[in-house]
Amino acid sequence: MKKCLFLLTGLICLNVGAQVKKEIFESFRLQERRDVSYYFPEDYSKENKYALIVVLDADYLFDIVVANAKLYASEGRMPEAIVVGVHQSEDDIRWDDCDFEQTTGLPTEKGKLFYEFLGTELIPYLETSYNIAPFKMFVGYDITGNFGNYFLFKDKSFFNSYVVISPVLATDMESRVPSRLSDLNQEIFYNLILEKEKTEDRQRILQMNNAVKSISKESLHYFFEEYEDADHLSIVTYGIGKAFDNNFKVFRPISPKEYKTEILTSNEPVYQYLENRYAQIEKILGYRKPVELNDIMAIYAGCLKKDDFESLKPLAELCKKEFPETMMGFYFEGEYYEELGEPKKAFKTFEKAFQMEEIDFLTKDMALEKIDALKADFGY
Repeated sequence: MKKCLFLLTGLICLNVGAQVKKEIFESFRLQERRDVSYYFPEDYSKENKYALIVVLDADYLFDIVVANAKLYASEGRMPEAIVVGVHQSEDDIRWDDCDFEQTTGLPTEKGKLFYEFLGTELIPYLETSYNIAPFKMFVGYDITGNFGNYFLFKDKSFFNSYVVISPVLATDMESRVPSRLSDLNQEIFYNLILEKEKTEDRQRILQMNNAVKSISKESLHYFFEEYEDADHLSIVTYGIGKAFDNNFKVFRPISPKEYKTEILTSNEPVYQYLENRYAQIEKILGYRKPVELNDIMAIYAGCLKKDDFESLKPLAELCKKEFPETMMGFYFEGEYYEELGEPKKAFKTFEKAFQMEEIDFLTKDMALEKIDALKADFGY
C-alpha cells in the first residue's frame, strides 16, 4: 500500500498551468500502468470548487467532452469543471475493463478491479489533490456506457450525472437501472442517448427507457435522446452537447423565454424566484454560483413589470453584497422607498447611489434625475 501511495503522490506534481496533461497512473488495484488525461480550466484556483467529469474511452470521448466543458463554462452555462479521461483503446482493453458475466450481468473479476481503480484510486486522488465540488458526471459509450450503471448500485450513487451513449447492456440491466433510479434518494441526472439505426441492444434500451420514463420523482432528471440520422459511431458526437444542456439547464443565465414564461407567470414574489433558482443550483450541483448581473436585471425588470415593489428591497440588499462598488443596490433601494411613500429616505438613498460607480444601464444621470424630481416635488 505504501508503494501505491508513493506512486499516486508522484502525480500530484501535475502542472495545472497546462490545460491538458496526459500521465501514466500506477494502479495498485489493477497492478497496471494506465494512461490518464486531465483537463484543468485555464484560471484554475485552489479557492474555487470544480465539478468533476469522468470520461471512459478517453481516446474517443475526452476531447469532445473537454470542448463542451470549455464552451459551456465560458458562456456561463455550467460551472467550470475538471475532466479526467481513462484511455482504453490500446489492445481493446475497454472490453476487459468493462466486461460482465453473462449469467449475472455483474462485472468480471477484471471489471471489479477496474471499478475499484476508478472509485478508490483515481477519483479519490483528484478529490484530495484538488478542490472538487460534490457534482460528479460520468460519460461512457457502448460497453463503457453500460459500465457506468454499476455506480448506481451503492446506497448512494457515486455520480450525480450519467451520460450513457448507446450502451451494450449487461444482463437484466434494462430492469435493474430503472429499479435503482426509482430507489435512490438523491438528485440524479440520467442521459440515455441512442441512434435510430438498429443495434443488438436497441429493443432492450427502449424497454429500459420506457421503464425509467414511468418513474415520477422530482429528484430524478431523466433525458432520452434518439437521433434519426446517427449510426453507432456518429452517435458519440450527437448527444454530448445536448447532455450538457440537460445537466446544467438550471445553471444558465435567465433567458428571455424564462423571463416571460416563468418569472412573469409566477404567483410568487419576483425576488423569491431568484432565491429559489440559486438555492436549486447549490442543492443540485453542490456549487454556490455568484449571482449574475443578467439575472439581477431580469428580476429587476420583473419587479417593475408586475408592480412587485416589495421585492426591490431584498434585491437592493443583494446588489450591495454582490456589486458593492456600484450604484445598483442604492438605486433599487431608492425606488423601493419611492413606492413606499417615503421621499426623504428615497432622496438620501439616491444621493448615495449618485456617489458610486455606474453599472449596466444605471447611470449617475439617472440618479440625478431622481434627486432633482424629489427636490421639485418635496423641496429637499
